Amino acid sequence: MIPNDLGTTVRETHLKDYYRTLRKHRWLVCGLFLATVFTVAIWSFVQTPIYQASATVLIEPEPPKVLNIQEVTPIGGPSQDYYRTQYELMTSRPIVEKVIENLNLKKRMPGLEQSYDPARALQGAIAVEPRRNTRLVSVKFESPDPRLAAEVTSALARQYVKHNLDVKLRGAQEAMTWLNEQMSTLKARVQESSEALQNYRVRAGIMGLQEQRQITAQKIMDFNKQYLEAQAQRLSVEAKLGELQRVASDRSGAQTIFTVADSALIQKLKQEASELETSKAKLSRTYKEKHPEILKVDAQIEQVSLKIDAEISTMLRAVQTEFRVARAREETLLGNVNRLRAEAQELNQKEIQYLNLQRDSDSNQQLYEAVLKRLKETGVTGGLETNNVSVIEDASVPRTPVRPRKTINLAISVLVGLVVGVGVALVIEYFDTTVKTPDDVERYLGLPVIGIVPQFVGKR
Repeated sequence: MIPNDLGTTVRETHLKDYYRTLRKHRWLVCGLFLATVFTVAIWSFVQTPIYQASATVLIEPEPPKVLNIQEVTPIGGPSQDYYRTQYELMTSRPIVEKVIENLNLKKRMPGLEQSYDPARALQGAIAVEPRRNTRLVSVKFESPDPRLAAEVTSALARQYVKHNLDVKLRGAQEAMTWLNEQMSTLKARVQESSEALQNYRVRAGIMGLQEQRQITAQKIMDFNKQYLEAQAQRLSVEAKLGELQRVASDRSGAQTIFTVADSALIQKLKQEASELETSKAKLSRTYKEKHPEILKVDAQIEQVSLKIDAEISTMLRAVQTEFRVARAREETLLGNVNRLRAEAQELNQKEIQYLNLQRDSDSNQQLYEAVLKRLKETGVTGGLETNNVSVIEDASVPRTPVRPRKTINLAISVLVGLVVGVGVALVIEYFDTTVKTPDDVERYLGLPVIGIVPQFVGKR
């Protein structure tokens, strides 16, 4: 019991109270229930049935490899962006417009003919649903005509496959056009680089760089060896010349063994002078210095000394001449070595320029061959008509409509009718506070009923 404002207690609401309320408003509940059910039933049966056809398309990440060559227009890897792009392409305007044209849908579907944008109107009835964890995609189309739904769905799938192949072939054709243009340019460039290389070879006198380099190196080695020998000879003659000049300036040096060792005449004269000196020494022990015999020997010694000096002067002139010849030969050989080195340096410069021209010619030739090979591969690829998408299952004519779902609609209408009827009855009962029965007195006031006074209709 719950106390109220009058100080009395009010009985709590029980399940039987709800039953009594529903029984009290049973005709209202039944009326609302039947109205709801009949309304939904009539609406479901009046609606035009909509049929949905479905076709299955396989989207591979790459086209089948018939040849071991790379695609000119690669489609891309199996990323989510790639697949989402393909889903959008299935319902793109070019494909939809082509289907409308091929199936003459403007006449077969009156709504399209009256539409401002038939392609957009048809796109609204197309659905693309990828199958989870597969590369299969379902293409669906809804129409009141089941055969038309199947035709449009199959046409959409086929047109998408054809469009994908057309894009590849168009890309291959554009690539071939570009490659043909490049071929003309590269062919002219190869010709120019080859002519430039040949002209430089003739102008620079380069017939065999390797042979010329070996010949020049061998000449440098030979002349350098001769130069070193001439230098050693010149140094030897120069030392001999210096010794002779010292001997010529100092008579006492005439006794040097190094000087006379190379001259038999000087050796003979020195021996004769030595014998005269010995004779003078013997005579000096017997005669005085002014003695004719000693003077005679002195005259002989003086004569021999003059002969030695004359011979030394002759040798000096000869060695000087030999020195000049050796020095001239050394300078000539040094000039030859320097000239050959300059030629080698010039040859290196020519070789650098030649190699640059040859690299340019080789690179142009390689590029030309690569483009030619690519052009042939592109032509073969364009003729293969390989495709990475295909129709796995064409749409079949649907037998049952997808809308309206009469059974589900009726089941929902039964539930909704019951809820509405019961809800309205409970709301009416909740806001109705009038007392109509003894039970209402006990329930609202919490007081026992003492008696009931019937209502009589008075008579006049």
